[in-house]
Amino acid sequence: MGPLCSPTCDHRPVEIDVVGAVIVQDSLVLCAQRGPGGEAGGRWEFPGGKVEPGEDPRAALAREIHEELGCLVEVGDPVTTTRYVGSSVVIVLSTYWCRVVSGTPAPTEHAAIRWLPAAQLGELDWAPADLPAVAMVEGTLQR
Repeated sequence: MGPLCSPTCDHRPVEIDVVGAVIVQDSLVLCAQRGPGGEAGGRWEFPGGKVEPGEDPRAALAREIHEELGCLVEVGDPVTTTRYVGSSVVIVLSTYWCRVVSGTPAPTEHAAIRWLPAAQLGELDWAPADLPAVAMVEGTLQR
């Protein structure tokens, strides 16, 4: 058997740009549980989704939160951007501080949502890509 591609082949994993919302309300942080299936099925995350080609990340985040939680958010400053190498893709996750400006978050694509104080975020089983942001949120909000 020969090689799968030529020596000049660029065989890097696909990178996916994803955004996540750190929604804070009354000193509580919104956490969303992924549905079953996939590499991070059943784990917790900051809600959000994929950035479409040519889309501004903040606009993508506002769109995704409206689609996933049925509310409007104001997207603020960045929390952090991290790279997570999964089994088949590299996820580049940019998280932003957000606040709800209209509506009440309700899960339409997640199994559940919970509002927790920053000190309790570590009690959840987080998706690996979200862990650096979780640590930063804990450190920032517990000061």
